[in-house]
Amino acid sequence: MYTLKNITKGLTLIAVIAIGLTTGCKKYEHYLDTGTTTPTYNGSIMQYLESKPLNFDTLTQVIKLAGMEDVFKNENVTLFAPQDPSIAKSINRLNAYLSSAGKDSVKTLSDIKPKAWKEILSMYVFKGTNRLKDYRQVDTLALDTYSGQGYLSYNEKPLNIGVVYNDAVNGSVTIKYAGYRQLMISYIPDLSKPKSNWINASISSSDINPSNGIVHSIKFANHSFGFSVDRFILIATENGIGN
Repeated sequence: MYTLKNITKGLTLIAVIAIGLTTGCKKYEHYLDTGTTTPTYNGSIMQYLESKPLNFDTLTQVIKLAGMEDVFKNENVTLFAPQDPSIAKSINRLNAYLSSAGKDSVKTLSDIKPKAWKEILSMYVFKGTNRLKDYRQVDTLALDTYSGQGYLSYNEKPLNIGVVYNDAVNGSVTIKYAGYRQLMISYIPDLSKPKSNWINASISSSDINPSNGIVHSIKFANHSFGFSVDRFILIATENGIGN
């Protein structure tokens, strides 16, 4: 069970996670942001996530608190799965905000209301099944040409999803767009400026295939749950913290 007891300000993310978990505190000792490479899984998305506690222990708890278990057990969806350190990062920043305001910190996930968890989690879920091959190319430096594509999430929030075509480099020779391809999902803070200030999340493993959909595992290193920490804090505090 995830808690944030005894978290100290200024610690690195990994240290925060290690100290903040009252059980399973050693689970991140050798944590590598490599995702999971097995393409198929004989079970539902929920069962897949539960089978990977190193990556998704906190996420499965969030799903249950949000009341969305049935979605991941029975509905046909595509999940861009945030890994546990991304969730811990956002909660740590929330606690820093609460502390500065003289308020009690979040000690367990249930201190954050189900409505808040559902609103944030639903941004990562899309109806239907989409693999990497189903998405358009995106280049954030050439959006007029390679813009990816807009999609509505499970709670009808607009996000952009696309495939980054990296360059292939061989010595002094660079071949544009000929390198490996990596899926990317982006939150657009201001829809009046749809090509500006994207908050991008890269995928570490794509096309994982449980029985009722597809899972793309988000690389946690540069991602905070909710895409924007400020947005996470706003949604959590608007819905109330604690009992």
